[in-house]
Formats: sequence, C-alpha cells, structure tokens
Amino acid sequence: MALIHPSAVVHPGAELAADVEIGPFCVVGEHVRIGAGTRVGPHCVVEGHTTIGERNVFHGSSHIGCAPQDKKYKNDPTRVTIGNDNNIFQFVTVSTGTIQDEGLTALGDDNWIMAYCHVAHDCMIGSHTIFANNASLAGHVYIEDWVFLGGFTTVHQFCRVGVHAMTSFTAAVTQDVPPYVTAAGNRAAPAGINSEGLRRRGFTAEQITEIKRAYKTLYRQGLSFDEASAQIAARAIERPELKAFVDFFALAKRGLIR
Repeated sequence: MALIHPSAVVHPGAELAADVEIGPFCVVGEHVRIGAGTRVGPHCVVEGHTTIGERNVFHGSSHIGCAPQDKKYKNDPTRVTIGNDNNIFQFVTVSTGTIQDEGLTALGDDNWIMAYCHVAHDCMIGSHTIFANNASLAGHVYIEDWVFLGGFTTVHQFCRVGVHAMTSFTAAVTQDVPPYVTAAGNRAAPAGINSEGLRRRGFTAEQITEIKRAYKTLYRQGLSFDEASAQIAARAIERPELKAFVDFFALAKRGLIR
C-alpha cells in the first residue's frame, strides 16, 4: 500500500504505485495515476485526469491538474501528463489542457520547476529544463529540451522556445526563441548564445563556434530571414549541431525574436 498520511484525502478511484508517498493535508482526485517512487509533499493538490510517472517529487502546496484559466473550459476531461524524475517545487501550478488544442498539458523527464512557476493549459515541456522562480507560461507554449527560463520570465501564448535556449531574469518572450539563443529584456531580444550551458552539456569549442556563426548569420549580417535560414540549412549538411535551427524554423509560428 502507498504511504498516505492520515490527514490526506485520496479518492478511492486514484491509482497509486505501492511505494508512493502522500504527505499531510494533500488532496488526490479520482482520475489521478501516480507511478513508483513519487513523493507528494504537504498541502499538494493533484486532480483532474492526471498521470504522473516515477520518482517525481512534488514539494509543498503545488497544484497539479487544476482547471485551465480559460473561460471556454467546461469541465472537459482533458489531461496532464508528467514523466519521470521531475522536481516540482512550492506553489507551482500546472493546468490541464483544453479541447481547443490537443486536450493535453505535458512535462517530460528530469525537469526542475522552481517555486511559484505557472504552466498554463496545453503547454508542452520537454526534458532537462529548469524554470527559475516565478517563470510563467501562457497557454499553448512549447518549451524544448534543456531550456533554462530565468526568474520571472513570462512567455506569450503559442510561443516556442528552442532546445538549449535561455532567458534572462524578467524576460518577456512574445515571439519564438531559436535554439541555443539567450533572450533578454522586455520585450525579449536576442543577446548572444547560451555558451556556458552548451559547455556544461559537453558541446565542443568547435561546435560552439559553429553555433555562434549561425547566430551571426541570423542576427548580425542584415540578411532577411529566408536568406539567413537558407545559409544555415546549407551549413547544417556538414554541421549536425545546426540541424536544431533548421528543425525549429520549420515549426516556428510567431516569428523569431529580433
């Protein structure tokens, strides 16, 4: 049997792995499934059609699977899925999806979501991300793998943030942030590449130099987007690390930060 504190309220329909821990004064809803090794700290609420994987830690007072802050929502059976090995800190909120999109809000694996962050309805978050305190996503946002969001970053609905990108403290992101790029300011503008993050993840000096060249092609040579993207695509044939730019350009919908 799961280790459930006597003060917690767990619906009999919830499915908990045998070693799940549910802390004091938690509420776990009927349609919740929680995988092995996951710990839910005090005063957390896990509700909605929420599926949580293994070895996650939910610190005190996080609220997962809450109704989306969308007036069109009518108690639809939309979902939240969370992968494995995530740390979700105090007062984080993760809303369920809406039927206007795919009906799903999803987090991958090994994410570190600090206190007071908000993940709105229909957001898709990859793996190995870090959200510093009070980072907030509007609805329908895509965050790719290895992204770092600085404290109090806000991301406009339907934006996409590319792999290994980074935002500064209080960045206000209203357009798509390409891979590897650091975004800073209100409204967020390109401020170089995330060199330190790339070094920490094992990118070589040569790879980082190629990414810097692509950044200059995109932002420093006065080229149109079509011209810059064509040059980067041609170079990506020989340099695999640049393929992330090519893939991102095909998916970007709100225009790139400039």
